[in-house]
Amino acid sequence: MPSSITLLITGVSTGLLAGGASCAAVQGGLLAGAVTRRDPAEARVPARTSSTSAKKRPRTAAPSPSGRAASTASPEPTVGNLAPVGAFLAGKLFSHTILGALLGIFGAALQPSPRTQATLLIIAGALMVLFALDLFGVKVVGRIIPRPPASFGRLVRRSTKTTSMATPALVGFATVLVPCGVTLSMELVAITAGSPIAGAAVMAGFVLGTAPLFTVLGYLFRRSSRALSGRLGIATGVVVLAVAAWTIASGLQAGGWASFNTGSTTVAAAAPAPSEGGTGASDGPVRIDATGKQVITLTVTDFYVPTQFTAKAGVPTTLVLHGKDSGGCARAFTIPELGVQEIVKRDGDTKVELGTRKPGTLRFSCAMGMQTGTIDFQEDTK
Repeated sequence: MPSSITLLITGVSTGLLAGGASCAAVQGGLLAGAVTRRDPAEARVPARTSSTSAKKRPRTAAPSPSGRAASTASPEPTVGNLAPVGAFLAGKLFSHTILGALLGIFGAALQPSPRTQATLLIIAGALMVLFALDLFGVKVVGRIIPRPPASFGRLVRRSTKTTSMATPALVGFATVLVPCGVTLSMELVAITAGSPIAGAAVMAGFVLGTAPLFTVLGYLFRRSSRALSGRLGIATGVVVLAVAAWTIASGLQAGGWASFNTGSTTVAAAAPAPSEGGTGASDGPVRIDATGKQVITLTVTDFYVPTQFTAKAGVPTTLVLHGKDSGGCARAFTIPELGVQEIVKRDGDTKVELGTRKPGTLRFSCAMGMQTGTIDFQEDTK
C-alpha cells in the first residue's frame, strides 16, 4: 500500500492545485453564511436603544485632531475576521478525516475494480462541469445541479444571528455531506488506500491543501458578502472547468479507454536469447528468458519508464514492475482491461502474469490515470 505520508502529500497537492476552487464553488455559500456573523459590538447594543442615541454614536467615534477617538471606529481586527474561518476549517478537517478513515476501512474490505474507479472519476468530472456552468449563470444547469439540503440553509441563516464559534465549526463539519467534484476523486483515493490511517491521511491532506483559498475567501466574506460575485465567480468557474477536464481525462486513462501520452520512445521486443540471470531489470525491458517466456520490465520511480512497449503475441508473458525509489500515484499500478491492481514495492520487483496475449494493445496506468502507458503485442513475422 502507498505510505500514509505519500498519500498525505498527494492530498495536499491536489487540494492546493484543484480542490480549493472546486470546493469553493460548491461550499462557498455555506462558508459565507457561517462566517458573515453579526458584529459582537452590535450584538451588545440593547434593543431599547433609541434611534437618536444610535445616530449620535458614530459622531462620538469620529476622528479628533489628536487621533485618539479614531481607534474606536477602526475595522474589526484581522484575528476577529479569521476566527470563524478557522472554526469552519477545523470542523471540515475533523469530518473529512473521519470520512477518510471509514473509506479506508471500506476499501480494505472491498476494493473496487480499476474501471469502477475510473467511471466514478468521470462522473465526478461531469458534476464539476455542471458546477462551472452554474457559476457562469446558465439557468438550465441551475435547476439540475445538487444543492445543499434546506436544513443546511436554515442552519446557515441562524449562524448569522450568533457570535458563537460552535456554529461555523458545525457548518464546516457538515460540508462532508456536500462534496465537490475533486473531493469525490480524493474519496476514491481514500478507498484505494486500503487502510483507515492511509484513508484519513488522504482526506486530511486534501482539506489542508484547500485551506489557503478558503481562508482568503472567508476573510473576504467577513469584509464583504459579495466576495464570490461578478468576476471572481467567473474566474472560479474557469478554474473548475479546467479541473473538470483534467478529471475526465484522468478517468478515461484510468479506465484504459484512452491514452494521451505521446512523449515516450517505444521499446521493442528483443530476439530470443536465453538468459540465465533471472528476471532482473538489468536484462533489458523486453526479453525472452531461458524457458521461452517473455519478460517485460517496467521501471517505476515517480513515473513509468518506458511507457510504450512492443512485445510478441502468442508467447507466455510476465510483466515485472521494478520499483526504484518509487513514489506517488505511480506506485498504484493498474491494468484496467484485466482488473489488475498492484502496489509496487518502493525498491524491488512485483510480478504480474499476463498470460499468452493475442495481437492488440494493452493499456496500463496509475490508479488516478495520471501516469499511463501501453504494451503493443504483435505477431512474430519471422
